[in-house]
Amino acid sequence: MATKSIHSAGAPAPIGPYSQAVRIGKTLYCSGQIGLDPASGNLVEGDVCAQAEQVMKNLGAVLCAADYTYGDVVKTTIFLVDMNDFAAVNAVYSRYFDATKPARSTVAVAGLPRGAHVEIDCIARK
Repeated sequence: MATKSIHSAGAPAPIGPYSQAVRIGKTLYCSGQIGLDPASGNLVEGDVCAQAEQVMKNLGAVLCAADYTYGDVVKTTIFLVDMNDFAAVNAVYSRYFDATKPARSTVAVAGLPRGAHVEIDCIARK
């Protein structure tokens, strides 16, 4: 099965040696996104909600570049620096998925790149 690297100009360029996403057959593995503005490369201003909103937009751009949608997402992982942000991130996250929500894990981490408060990755399947 062929492996294809996916790139979207609508999402921030990787800040390390990785692809924004990799498609293998009908499955798309999206790297974690933080709240970087794709135009400036800087973390968006504001609280964890502002960052979560940008994270979801970044994931959406990567999904779109591979011809996938949020409806194709089957699994996500949310990484939070502070679990007290759980409800706020949930409020943003929930707006992006219809009735069939993906499976999900949420974990607390000691830190994220660039001082981000939230990172989300996903797996999508056609």
